[in-house]
Amino acid sequence: MTHSEQHRPEIVVGLVATPPDYPARVATKLAAELAGRLSEQVGANVRWTVREGWGEVAPRRDGGVEALLDDVARRRADERWDVAICLTDLPLHVERAPLVAQTSAGRRVALVSLPALGLRQLRAVRIVVPDLVGRLLTEASEERLPRPGREPAEIASRVSPIHRVVGETDAGEVRYVASRVRGRVRLLTGMVLANRPGRALLGLSKLLVGAFGTAAFALTTNTIWQMGDALGGLRLAVIMLLGLTALVAWLIVAHDLWEKPDRDTSAELARMFNIGTVLTLGLATAVSYLVLFAGTALAGALLIDTSVLEQTLQRPVVWTDYLTLAWIISSLATVGGAIGSGLEDEKTVRAAAYGYHPEPSGWRDEQDR
Repeated sequence: MTHSEQHRPEIVVGLVATPPDYPARVATKLAAELAGRLSEQVGANVRWTVREGWGEVAPRRDGGVEALLDDVARRRADERWDVAICLTDLPLHVERAPLVAQTSAGRRVALVSLPALGLRQLRAVRIVVPDLVGRLLTEASEERLPRPGREPAEIASRVSPIHRVVGETDAGEVRYVASRVRGRVRLLTGMVLANRPGRALLGLSKLLVGAFGTAAFALTTNTIWQMGDALGGLRLAVIMLLGLTALVAWLIVAHDLWEKPDRDTSAELARMFNIGTVLTLGLATAVSYLVLFAGTALAGALLIDTSVLEQTLQRPVVWTDYLTLAWIISSLATVGGAIGSGLEDEKTVRAAAYGYHPEPSGWRDEQDR
């Protein structure tokens, strides 16, 4: 550290990830570059120090945004940070509109709901967090905090579609909410990203193995060949959708993934959790189906000679017949794969539930360092 840097006032910014699962990954990537971004976007006349920390593994749901802000404020005071930013994967709402961020100048904390940022969350937090820090420093009541070198940017003009709402009871409370239509679509896609569908896909490996076993048996049955030839594209599509729907429903019921409203979880939050779970499982099973379809089509083309298939169907065979055969077999095998899903490790499957957060592994809290 140079002599001039030592004489610059220091501002400590805390990044709290709650729960320490997906938000912790975003916080770690952001923390590595946040000090430089704050120096460029907020002010170069201070020395920026960024601290990382964990929030609760199971964030409080009963108090909504205010409960989270209170928890982060207590953490900020205990750690003696100047300001604190909370990154969470909870889908939050204000008057039925998705909440993107909220600042509290009195508590010197702010909160960012990662799902409300859509699919490009890391890019968005790189814009949002420095602006929130600058706003907190501008509106903070304590004189000992140095003011930033420039006026804070307006998030609503840089991250679309977001608009700013000032709190009615506290002038220091500023909310940034998304539109009810486009914002809700972004929220749902962001929830799927935050729920890490790749983890759900890898967790259903036994399901895919069971489905391949069923498909291998069905490939040797000429009755299935005739059935696929007789059914039209519409009925094959219906069978496929029914199979995928039944599989997702079976996973939810068999592993108790459905979130129920209770004293700590509002009906709206439980509904959003369930939508996130269904979308994540739907995406994971759809990708599994495509892998199964491709494997079955390849196996059918290698194992079933064209002359044998022509003899069974009693007509000339084209390459699309193999795709039709793979289509019906994959749909039927998907139901067979549901049996294999019952053999999955409970924790592995429960990871697909949006409201489920495993104990952190590999992440270290600031207080443990």
